[in-house]
Amino acid sequence: MIRTPAVAGQFYPGSEEALVAEVESYLVPGAERKRALAVVCPHAGYVYSGHVAGAVFSSVEMPRRFVILCPNHTGVGAAAAILTGGAWSIPGAEVPVDEALAGEIAGRCAAIEEDPLAHQREHSLEVQLPFIVRLAKDPAFVPICLATRSFDALEEIGTAIAESIRSSGEDALIVASTDMSHYLPDETARKIDRKAIDRILELDPRGLLETVERERISMCGAAPVAAALVAALELGAKEAELVKYATSGDIFGDRSQVVGYAGIRVC
Repeated sequence: MIRTPAVAGQFYPGSEEALVAEVESYLVPGAERKRALAVVCPHAGYVYSGHVAGAVFSSVEMPRRFVILCPNHTGVGAAAAILTGGAWSIPGAEVPVDEALAGEIAGRCAAIEEDPLAHQREHSLEVQLPFIVRLAKDPAFVPICLATRSFDALEEIGTAIAESIRSSGEDALIVASTDMSHYLPDETARKIDRKAIDRILELDPRGLLETVERERISMCGAAPVAAALVAALELGAKEAELVKYATSGDIFGDRSQVVGYAGIRVC
């Protein structure tokens, strides 16, 4: 099965030439690249958050394989949905699902279901792929879409990801797709986002979920980030670093209602 683009021409350019040019414009020439276990990356339209995505992807060594965890914005499909075969199309490329790694993760985790419906119209994973295609050689990936915020389920998912990567004997970068606060005054968004970011930097997945709930932070990808942190810790993560933070107000100047974007590297 080829999963066709859902948001090409909307969140990012619809032609190969224009897409390559825009992705290139957000990369950071000469940036120091570190081997990372996971990254946190935004998923808004590129005009808003592409510069943050470009900064974080420019800051890490890019392996061949990726596990991409995204939130479920559409409300369709399983609470934890994986695809174990096929490919995803973006302008100018088809990115295959890593069938071996996806099958291993699904086999280790009862919380995950095979479900194409959850992925069919979801943008938050799709927008990561053009950066990966531009920077990685012959990439393959595992798509996982999450609607659950149960820590027990997310811990099971993260552990299965880590065990599957370890048993494969080949590196994979875990990408957690999220935006931060939505539609708050800029000053408020920055203050409340920092509370969630601090939990990520402390490698505290349970604390992240508790903080997001307690502070009512409209961080749409808290679950993907928590699962990614669990996996990274299982794989030996020692530190996390904020590569870049911005809000939509930085782009257009309207700071009355902004969305926050964070790019974080976990090593």
